[in-house]
Amino acid sequence: MIDYLIGVDGGGTGTRVRLARAGATGGAELAQASGGPSALSRGIDNAWTTINGIVADAFRQIGIDAAPMRSCAIGLGLAGVHNKEWAARFVAADPGYALLALDTDGFTTLMGAHGGRPGAIVAIGTGSVGEAMLEDGTKVEVGGWGFPAGDEASGAWMGLRALNHIEQVLDGRAEGRDFARDVIAFCGGSRDAVQVWLGKASQTAYAGLARFVVAHGQTDPVARAILEHAGREVASIADALDRSHTLPLALCGGLGEALRAWLPADTLARCVPAQGDSAAGALRMIGQRLERTTP
Repeated sequence: MIDYLIGVDGGGTGTRVRLARAGATGGAELAQASGGPSALSRGIDNAWTTINGIVADAFRQIGIDAAPMRSCAIGLGLAGVHNKEWAARFVAADPGYALLALDTDGFTTLMGAHGGRPGAIVAIGTGSVGEAMLEDGTKVEVGGWGFPAGDEASGAWMGLRALNHIEQVLDGRAEGRDFARDVIAFCGGSRDAVQVWLGKASQTAYAGLARFVVAHGQTDPVARAILEHAGREVASIADALDRSHTLPLALCGGLGEALRAWLPADTLARCVPAQGDSAAGALRMIGQRLERTTP
């Protein structure tokens, strides 16, 4: 018997879990917990270790020392599910949950943002992706190709451009202002230190530089150009998701709110607040799956 529903939002920067009673779709929420990244690009074993640890934290909040996996249905929206080999390996490594539903973190973000109803989202965090559910139930996906080939407007995308700028500043090819100085200092303070940083940098590390871009957007022309370009990329994703411009559009993810100021006016006019986050969407997804599988 399934007593609990678990919703998981796992990305390249962090993981969020929502725990609820089984029952109506979404259930009565009992606890929330969060922790480190669980994107599949970081390894299947690492993803499960991280997720199980955070699930255990959520159960401890309600006085249960060990997660009763056989009584749990778990829904997961994870970065990296676009890679079908990774996704298959992740499902095969299921540690023993009674029921499992896996999709992209973009899809669970869509489910959370519009309560499972038709709409569109552009999720912008460490990576980026656009998802839409049309009125007839058709699912549309744009982007989500991964860093560095895709993930336009994402934190990692911004960070890569910030790094390119400081390389030119350190070479004397471009003028450096406070924006460049802050990024250089963060990466070690010298050409040699930046080279060492680059040799170790992951997608998450690049995304960590996005905060400098946002902080200097109003005062530095290079940071401003990066943000304006990001706004155009978000608009392009949104247009490809919904050519009719009739679906409600939500900007989601850690950088969604920061990029509102840099959107073209017609895209901003379509935006509505998200009703819930990706973990809430994952909870809704597993609740619906349980309803379909219960006699």
